[in-house]
Amino acid sequence: MLEQLGALATTPWIYVIVGLSVLLDVFLPVLPSGVLVITAATAAAGTAADAAADAARGHAGFADMFALVMCAATASVLGDLVAYRLAWRGGDRFDRAISRSRRLTAAQAKLGTALLRGGGPLVVLARFAPAGRSVVSLGAGVMHRRVAEFLPWSALAGLTWAAYSVSLGYFGGQWLGATWFGTAVSVFALFAAGSGAAFLMSRPQPAEAPTTP
Repeated sequence: MLEQLGALATTPWIYVIVGLSVLLDVFLPVLPSGVLVITAATAAAGTAADAAADAARGHAGFADMFALVMCAATASVLGDLVAYRLAWRGGDRFDRAISRSRRLTAAQAKLGTALLRGGGPLVVLARFAPAGRSVVSLGAGVMHRRVAEFLPWSALAGLTWAAYSVSLGYFGGQWLGATWFGTAVSVFALFAAGSGAAFLMSRPQPAEAPTTP
């Protein structure tokens, strides 16, 4: 697979594949979009390393990584907006679907509280947690949060996640080589970040001090 992605890394098809995977991931969280982004970056890093003798190729490698980040980030925001709009219009159906899951219900309630308090950074944190992106996008639509409250944080979340994933794949490929071992280490780092984000989201909120009249 690394060899195939290495060949695709120098063609526009890699951006089509990555973009579709990230776009659909909000509806099908089981899709390994993060793994695909890391693998593509690792393969591209190996391609760049093979041509490291050419200084111009180094600049081209940086341009490839930047394009991959922007592709994944843009697809992430577009997917969030589609899910947000669908949940906005079909709120009852999505609300019932979320209510069937205790995990999604708790995350939905926490999201609403965070947005009401101006806690938009939770949207960025949730982007790394398993299924967190789906909960955030669908929950914001079901609760009819304003676009101005949701979109900027969604854009920041998509850009942060994409930059982190591509950096893992690129530097893992540079330091450990464009091999399955290098890819596995990078994917493990991504999953570790997701586990940390899920842990932080699951922590109870500190109780607010009562106000004196």
